[in-house]
Amino acid sequence: MRITQGTFSMLPDLTDEEICAQVQYCLDRGWAVSVEHTDDPHPRNTYWDMWGLPMFDLGAAAGVLAEVAACREAFSDRYVRVNAYDASLGRQTVALSFLVQRPTEEPGFRLERAEGPDRRQGYGLHAYAADRPVGERYRTGRHP
Repeated sequence: MRITQGTFSMLPDLTDEEICAQVQYCLDRGWAVSVEHTDDPHPRNTYWDMWGLPMFDLGAAAGVLAEVAACREAFSDRYVRVNAYDASLGRQTVALSFLVQRPTEEPGFRLERAEGPDRRQGYGLHAYAADRPVGERYRTGRHP
């Protein structure tokens, strides 16, 4: 199972040209853009590590793509995403967010069953990557 995060998550990974087009779309609307990375892509983990500061008042996507490339090089074994913020309503609202890199190996999840009172059963997901220490979750190697 692949991690699905943000816009375009059900599509094949975007090419650099497609990423450039989406970033330009954001800039044309006056949205600030930021680059973030993590090794914990759980959907409830909204606080990823920022790569630099958000970029305001850019006219061309090349500046953002340079930051994406630098982040990919520094963190080749992490998830990297681009966020675009729309401040037109007087607050920073995420208008668009999408992945631009995944680790080469995504070990997947297992279904865990929990017994409850009155013979109730609950289910949850456990990411195999969470069995490894923070910072090493997606390093190349065998997973259970």
